[in-house]
Amino acid sequence: MNAEQVVISPVVTERNMVLRDEQNKYAFRVHPRATKPEIRKAVEELFDVRVTGVTTMNMLGKGKRLGRFYGRRSSWKKAIVTVAQGQKIDIYEAV
Repeated sequence: MNAEQVVISPVVTERNMVLRDEQNKYAFRVHPRATKPEIRKAVEELFDVRVTGVTTMNMLGKGKRLGRFYGRRSSWKKAIVTVAQGQKIDIYEAV
């Protein structure tokens, strides 16, 4: 997989903004089969930063109902990436 296939999109929430400001951590939606070394390499390549840590988690899709019909949203994988002190990822600065 190349870097664009590994990192799908940033996850922008209030909690992730606090992580960014206080702990220099950024959250991304990643390919479900991506490993931590692949995620580290992709983020370093895409954003030109030094990654010091990667934490991943599988997010289970929520159940949804429409009347008597029950469905489920797709499950996805999230990665929390810690960037070296003094470095930033510019994609988050616009938010």
